[in-house]
Amino acid sequence: MKYTASVKIMPNKNLLDPQGKAVLLGLKNLNLTLINDVRIGKSIDLEIEANSIEQAKENVEIACKKLLANSVMEYFEISITPQS
Repeated sequence: MKYTASVKIMPNKNLLDPQGKAVLLGLKNLNLTLINDVRIGKSIDLEIEANSIEQAKENVEIACKKLLANSVMEYFEISITPQS
């Protein structure tokens, strides 16, 4: 069965996010003063073929741990949906 995996990768909450701070400064310069914080991450969509949703998630998790996310600086969230 085919699945679509969406992976959200974000900087760890306890680390400074220089990109987010630069965007926040830009927003403040545009007088968008109600926005208090910005965190910049990445979104990755994968198409995967697996026997079950559990197997699909397990493979995507391995890909995140070994290649897609830097575990020292980032955390990730995985969402799997079956393709129709």
